[in-house]
Amino acid sequence: MTTTTAPSTTFDREALELLLQSQPLPEWAEQQRRAAMDRLDLLALPDRRQEHWMRTDLRMFKPQAWGLRPASSVVPPEGLLAPAFPQAAEADAVTAGGRPDYAGRFVSVNGHVVRNEIDQDLTNQGVVFGAAADVLAEQGDLFRDHWLKIIDTEGDYFAALHGAFHRGSMVLYVPPGVRIADPIHCLAAMDDGGVDTSHVLVVLGEGAEATVLTETASCSETGTSTGFHCGGTEIVVGKGAFLRMVNVQNWDRGVWHIARQKAVVHGRGRLQWTLAALGSRLSQVAQDVALVGEHAEGQVNGVMFTEGRQQLVYNTLQHHEAASCRSDLLYKGALQDRSRLVWRGMIKVDKQAQKTDGYQRNDNLMLSASARADSIPGLEIEADDVRCTHGATSGRVDEEQIFYAQARGLSADEAARLVVAGFFQQVFDRITIASVREALAAAIGSRIRRVS
Repeated sequence: MTTTTAPSTTFDREALELLLQSQPLPEWAEQQRRAAMDRLDLLALPDRRQEHWMRTDLRMFKPQAWGLRPASSVVPPEGLLAPAFPQAAEADAVTAGGRPDYAGRFVSVNGHVVRNEIDQDLTNQGVVFGAAADVLAEQGDLFRDHWLKIIDTEGDYFAALHGAFHRGSMVLYVPPGVRIADPIHCLAAMDDGGVDTSHVLVVLGEGAEATVLTETASCSETGTSTGFHCGGTEIVVGKGAFLRMVNVQNWDRGVWHIARQKAVVHGRGRLQWTLAALGSRLSQVAQDVALVGEHAEGQVNGVMFTEGRQQLVYNTLQHHEAASCRSDLLYKGALQDRSRLVWRGMIKVDKQAQKTDGYQRNDNLMLSASARADSIPGLEIEADDVRCTHGATSGRVDEEQIFYAQARGLSADEAARLVVAGFFQQVFDRITIASVREALAAAIGSRIRRVS
């Protein structure tokens, strides 16, 4: 059994002042923190009267149990995606003239940055990358129109908490026309009882291109450590730019995971956004894509696997604000034991967004009679020249498929893994990064047990 150590200070004004002293920011950014703190003082935890929270049970969440933690000496985990990258043991090969197969690495533990590096060639091309506290202090004007301006920092308790207490955050800016061939990798980790309030901001200039892999992980080897994550992700894809974005949530099953994630895609920009949800005790995530320029495109791929008594709640929004844009969302989830998945999706089309092409689909595979999946697709359309469709399915594994596989020599567990692999293949085929496909398939395969 794990226990949570009470913080020396909770999320209050005293803690905010200490944070401001330890990590000075430009005046405008500090004003953002203080405004969010003012809002936080007025708010209570969300309850089930609020639409996005009506299927989320926060009765066991105790705000007073959490606060910013001091730096830890714990070694961060490798992460699911990191095996594609060279480790410290391979440093000699890099020094000898070889090039690593990543463009930048960023690692934080409990909101404290422990690794921050970028290819010098990219820095020479004007790429800005690093810890937000340093980047905003040196080049704040470059990010002033984006930093905490894309996501909501006032709508509820957790939004305001993140706006006031974000720490251990990463910033990436790719100048117009610059193409980053290798991925940027960002890992946010926590030890037992840890707290992570990190923020990610990615801005691509006109015609730029990049691949950004972000993931979360716990430092414990037992899989049962506790923690609290209250994070945010902001993405700006400039005109004609192309971003491949990956978010992998792989916390231990004692972690509360709250996150707001939003992308803004300008004219002829393209976004391929892959989300994987594998861990946490409870997740409440808002993932929004706003297509604000003509002929912008957004593809969203979601892979979710739950077990035990996990509950994952994902609210997605595809907001068409300009004409002739295309959005395509596919979420697939598999559930075993007594876990629960909730997906609530909305395609919103503004009046001026004629010739919209929007699609969303959620499929769930029940591996246990005690699991539960709620799928709630929706359309809100004000334009009259559009093509918008949605669909959702939930069902049990076909017993004949299991029998067929067992009749050919597979065990019940092997048969279940084969069926689930086939179920996820459609969304895996949409993921263009081979290492991500393989890592997610292996992670899910290792969790699957026989169908009950």
